Amino acid sequence: TARAGMGGGGGGRAAPAAPPPAAPPPAAPPPATPTAAATPPAATASGADSEIAALRAALDREKATNAQLNERLGSARHRQDSSVAQLERRLSRLTEQLDLQSLEMLRLKKANAKLMDANAALRDAQIAGTPESAVLNRSLAAELEALQAERRAEMAEMEEILSELRPLVSTETSAGASHV
Repeated sequence: TARAGMGGGGGGRAAPAAPPPAAPPPAAPPPATPTAAATPPAATASGADSEIAALRAALDREKATNAQLNERLGSARHRQDSSVAQLERRLSRLTEQLDLQSLEMLRLKKANAKLMDANAALRDAQIAGTPESAVLNRSLAAELEALQAERRAEMAEMEEILSELRPLVSTETSAGASHV
């Protein structure tokens, strides 16, 4: 009779026992939420207000820092723009001076070549006997032209020196005036 209750009879063999039902997983602890009994509503509102105030203060500090950085960036850009403009003006001035010096150097070379030719002709005329007046005139004109070209080259060089000294003198003058 004990077997009859276990699975009904046939053949004297016991049926395998069914696995026991799985145990339910342990219950997770309830989420930690403030309950009305644990935290009073005034304390929750006060905590949120203080957090909002702290966040607003941090935001204000960040805005102030951002404004300072933008101001610094603007002044740095302004300084850079003025420096670039100064360098462009200086480059333009130096390019003009270089062009002027190149032109004067070319004139000087041409004048010296004429002078050398005139002197050679004058020497040949001297060797032949008496120099002709036309050869003498050409020689003197070539020498005069060479001297004038040399003078223009010197003036261009002086102008270059002065143009480099002017900013230094004006800076020194303005620095001296501000110290008075």
